[in-house]
Amino acid sequence: MTNIYKIAVIAGDGIGPEVIDQGIKVLNKVAELDGSFQFDFTHFPWGCEYYAEHGRMMAETGIEQLKQFDAIYLGAVGFPGVPDHISLWDLLLVIRKSFDQYVNIRPVKLLRGAHCPLADVNREDVDMLFIRENTEGEYSGAGDWLFKGQENEVVLQNGVFSRKGTERIIRYAFETAKKHGRSLTSISKANALNYSMVFWDQVFEEVSAEYPEVETAAYLVDAAAMLMITDPKRFEVVVTSNLFGDILTDIGAALAGGIGLAAGANVNPEREFPSMFEPVHGSAPDIAGKGIGNPLASIWSASQMLDYFGHENYGKLVIDGIEELLLQNTILTPDMKGTASTSEVGDRLVGIIAEMMPARV
Repeated sequence: MTNIYKIAVIAGDGIGPEVIDQGIKVLNKVAELDGSFQFDFTHFPWGCEYYAEHGRMMAETGIEQLKQFDAIYLGAVGFPGVPDHISLWDLLLVIRKSFDQYVNIRPVKLLRGAHCPLADVNREDVDMLFIRENTEGEYSGAGDWLFKGQENEVVLQNGVFSRKGTERIIRYAFETAKKHGRSLTSISKANALNYSMVFWDQVFEEVSAEYPEVETAAYLVDAAAMLMITDPKRFEVVVTSNLFGDILTDIGAALAGGIGLAAGANVNPEREFPSMFEPVHGSAPDIAGKGIGNPLASIWSASQMLDYFGHENYGKLVIDGIEELLLQNTILTPDMKGTASTSEVGDRLVGIIAEMMPARV
């Protein structure tokens, strides 16, 4: 019996539709080659163009509609004319929070054939998995704007760290490190943030006592940023807060070949709600419509979706295919010093996966 995965597609803005099409192409090819499952994609026209027409980033009933799906595949949101805090908060963050996608998973792995700007760094030295808290912390939206426009104007931006939210993300990271036999590093800033990050460190120590087999380390975020450049191999599994994870994974993207290879998964581990998979490069409005956007991050996020559905073998196959594409170094987009179009990269990758598939059966 064929298993059908219902996927909500929000291609979004800029290069989003162009790159997400290539991810769909890859997912369909994997399903076709396997034969025991398939994908049923439903497209939603939400994003900044929708906002321009309706005054909102998604339909009023959008969350209710999305609940009916097994997963969400997001291209990108954001475009000139719509403030970034509107495009982010009214679509991406509302989905993360409404579906309790409290685990953000961002791989930072230097594939063979990818360029690392650091000198004298072995490929194996850049192999990190960031586990980022995804629903509270500094992105909670808590605060106030007092006396707006007056001389005594004051803004308050509050970080929210609950016992439940902090403990569950740290525990998830420990379970991940234990499963893969890797070390776990916690990143905070307790010397300056004397409530939230002191609490974070305390919870990390408490949970750590339950996992004596997991080697641990802890760094302040500024030191971690430096060490990611000077000694990246010390980081394996990393757990950190919403803001720090967002910033540090962009450093990671630079180490691992550029933002065109940066993928992310927003996961509800209990599967009470759909999880969401997305490239994290943004909508790149300057090249939108030119057909030259790099689709590899969206395809990498598609591999994360395969992992999520229990097809880790195919998730790895897709990553191996990306690696082979990079090694061949003939069909790549301009950001990777190539001349190929977005669709040409997707077509070649589908071909590589088809060629590699018989060896995996």
